Order: sequence, then C-alpha cells, then structure tokens
Amino acid sequence: MLRPGADPGARACDTAVSRAWHSGRMPTSDEDLDRFCRDLPSAEVTHPFGPETSVYKVRGRMFAMFPTGMTAVDPGPLGVGRLWVNLKAVPEHAAALVAQHPEVSPGWHMNKRHWITLDLAGDLPDRTVEDLVGNSYDCVIAAMPATRRPLA
Repeated sequence: MLRPGADPGARACDTAVSRAWHSGRMPTSDEDLDRFCRDLPSAEVTHPFGPETSVYKVRGRMFAMFPTGMTAVDPGPLGVGRLWVNLKAVPEHAAALVAQHPEVSPGWHMNKRHWITLDLAGDLPDRTVEDLVGNSYDCVIAAMPATRRPLA
C-alpha cells in the first residue's frame, strides 16, 4: 500500500519497516541525503572506496551510494558539482524509470540491471526521490531472511 501522494511507479518493493519511516523530509544536499539515509532503521554508512564516497548499508547489504564533499576534480557520472545517488531497484522497475525520467540513468559503476543513478539536480520530484530511496532500502530488506530484517 502506498502513502497518500506517493508516486505509484516508485514503489516496487514495500515493507512495513520503511513505510513506518517515511517522513516527508527531502534531500537537497549531500548532508541532507546522508541524514535521510542514516535515519532508516539499522542503516549504517561506510567508506569502502575512500572518504569521498559514502555507502549506506542495512545489515551489511548496500542500498545507496553517493559522493560526499564533491570537488571539481572528481566530476562523477553527471559532471562537476552535481549531486547524484546510486540506488538498488527491481530490474523491470529500473528500466521503466530510465525510460520515463531523464534524471534517472542505469547505475554508474554498478550492475546496470539492478541499480539506477538519480541526478538530484534535475527535475525529479522530491517525493519520487524519497520513494526511490525507500524502495532501494525495501528491496534489500525483502531479500533478507525474516530473522535478519531490522525492526522499526
């Protein structure tokens, strides 16, 4: 079941844990996106690729990755100074999002079938960004055994 006003195309995976979490706060900077991801139940941040890339995991499984403290020398997939985030997605859902939204592309440096990259400087509605982050988290949780899933 979707929250009122949620983008129906943005929620392919759904769990009670993330439905309970969604708060309406929208990420507008890397600091906001960091807080947004950290606030999910049992979420943790790691830096396996160096301090400039934050990887968010739930119970050891990645659901989001984005640059922190972007610099002009590391343009990333979208160009200099543009905030982006890689998120997990159901393959059919990922393909549909890429086809529908110019701000969504196949996952940069990731499996193009299971990951998408969002350009957060584009015109993607804030509600859709929130739903896609929650969807990524939900997809990771849904693949876990019930005994490993976090409690809200």
